[in-house]
Amino acid sequence: MVKVVICGAAGGIGQPLSLLLKQSDLISHLALFDVVNAPGVATDLSHINTGSRVTGHGKEGMNEAMKGAHTVVIPAGVPRKPGMTRDDLFKINAGIIRDLAEGVAKNCPGAFVLVISNPVNSTVPIVCEVLKQHGVFNPKKVFGISTLDVVRSSRFVSEIDSSMDPRATRVTVIGGHSGVTIVPVLSQIPGQKFTKEQLDTLTHRIQYGGDEVVKAKDGAGSATLSMAFAGARFTNAILEATVAGKTGLVESTYVNLSADPESTAAFRAKTGLDYFAQDVEFGREGVAHIRPLPHLSDYEQALLDAALPELKVNIAKGTAFITDNSKI
Repeated sequence: MVKVVICGAAGGIGQPLSLLLKQSDLISHLALFDVVNAPGVATDLSHINTGSRVTGHGKEGMNEAMKGAHTVVIPAGVPRKPGMTRDDLFKINAGIIRDLAEGVAKNCPGAFVLVISNPVNSTVPIVCEVLKQHGVFNPKKVFGISTLDVVRSSRFVSEIDSSMDPRATRVTVIGGHSGVTIVPVLSQIPGQKFTKEQLDTLTHRIQYGGDEVVKAKDGAGSATLSMAFAGARFTNAILEATVAGKTGLVESTYVNLSADPESTAAFRAKTGLDYFAQDVEFGREGVAHIRPLPHLSDYEQALLDAALPELKVNIAKGTAFITDNSKI
């Protein structure tokens, strides 16, 4: 039995994410949890002729949904609307994430926890601190899904150079998962020599792609479909490694650096950061190896230097929400 739970399954990300994961042969039970409409979404998906069983769990059904889960994917919370900052998002989503992390600690303490809910730079530390309080924290099993930054990078690069296949072009993205904390390492794409103007355009678009979608949807939503695609890609990679035992799978993801203390010791000492997004190789236990930072161009080093102070603030905010017993 491989049970995967989606928390926030009836939402803008949750529904397409559930549809994509219903197609996975590695999932035997897809449990959908949300405060509204989860049973309806589950019934709809249950008619699809793939092997997994689908169950829907409403407001009072979190414990039942999570019981014995292998993986918990969390897109729950409110999406960003025009004019809304990630700080505004934090005020609403922090409490939701805390409660879901409590549910994980009590019902499936050994589960892999994949966090989509923004602001990821802060929500991942919230999850980790809750799990620490319950004595069940394993840094190898908690991930912030920053895959959409990678997906966008591959697509946007191919729009500048049509000879590049967006599906085959992989861009490492380091830092975090919002604005200036997103650092795409475009210099490491084989054979590419972008002009300064192209780098400026690409970098800004990758960093603020979410704003592009929010504006285009004119108040009717945020980046839900592309995020669902990225979330499914990441979840499938985790399942391929942890269930199917596939090796060599690598994704850029936002993790607690103690998941691989030897590889990250020098970086942690230099920056003082406990969380960072970079290329991570997966294994049966989740994080198998956090790869060293790729060589950065001067342009990218400047981006990283700008990202670090913002990241520190984001991480401290998420951590303090739990350790200081903050209430919203």
